[in-house]
Amino acid sequence: MEERFDRLAKLLQKKNPALTNQEAREWVEGLWEDFESTRAKAGWEYEGQDVTEKMVTQLITSYGHKLHEYFSNNPKFQRFVKKDGPIQ
Repeated sequence: MEERFDRLAKLLQKKNPALTNQEAREWVEGLWEDFESTRAKAGWEYEGQDVTEKMVTQLITSYGHKLHEYFSNNPKFQRFVKKDGPIQ
């Protein structure tokens, strides 16, 4: 699991150099948890880490360059928003 998170965090940092290693890792973990919990709440059967990794990779590929601009009312992601605005 650690290898997956590290690999995804490195991919995210390539897409978005504005993020530190720690911030990229936290985004990856947050996206991972959010995807798995959303599927579970919707009643979908767990399909394993490969499916989750594929989805997180797609999110990073599509939106990774803009994640530092992301703002959400979801408390899970509030730590990524600085008091003076999104992470720069």
